[in-house]
This record gives sequence, C-alpha cells and structure tokens, in this order.
Amino acid sequence: MQQLDMSSPEFLAELEKTKKFTDKVCEQFGFKYHPMEDVNEGVQLGLARHKMLYGKRFCPCFMVEPDESKPGKFKSSDDRICPCPQALNDEIPNEGKCHCGIFCTPEYVAENS
Repeated sequence: MQQLDMSSPEFLAELEKTKKFTDKVCEQFGFKYHPMEDVNEGVQLGLARHKMLYGKRFCPCFMVEPDESKPGKFKSSDDRICPCPQALNDEIPNEGKCHCGIFCTPEYVAENS
C-alpha cells in the first residue's frame, strides 16, 4: 500500500480542495455535515488520500483495487465515487445519511445533535 505524508504541503492542499468539494456537495444537495466533527474529518481525510493515490475521490469506506479492464486505473466496491449514486438515491433519503456519514439530511442532524 502506498503511503502518503499527511503533513506534506501537497496533502494539505488536497485536503483543502476536498473540504471545498464537500462544502459544495452540501450546498448543492441541501445536506448538512454529520453532527460529530470527527466523522467529517475522517471522511475528508480519506477522500483527499484517495484523490492523491488513485486520482478520484473514491468513498473511503470501501475498498479500492486495480481495475483489471483498464491497466493503471482503479475502481472501488460498488463504484463509489463521492457523492455516490447509492448515497444520493437510497442511503440519504431513506436513512438520513450516507454510508460514510458525512452527508446528512437536516432532519438527521437535528435528531442526532
């Protein structure tokens, strides 16, 4: 497994981009962040890490593996690239939050704060 220096300027710059990305997702879809800040921080770190390692913001809660059909490319379980269709179409409307927990409905946040 490739290692990243999470205190490097490159990683910190990607983390800032990822935070702006998740802010934009919340704004676009009317989501709120999870009431527990460590959930959000962990997911943002994972998304930034995957972006640097694999070139895409694969969901950090699912495995990423080489794509056998495309040498040098990667895929995740259930093709979960943030924000994934599973979260947008099923998890958030039905459970109030995505699998990773970062994106929540306002109602979920109100009930769990």
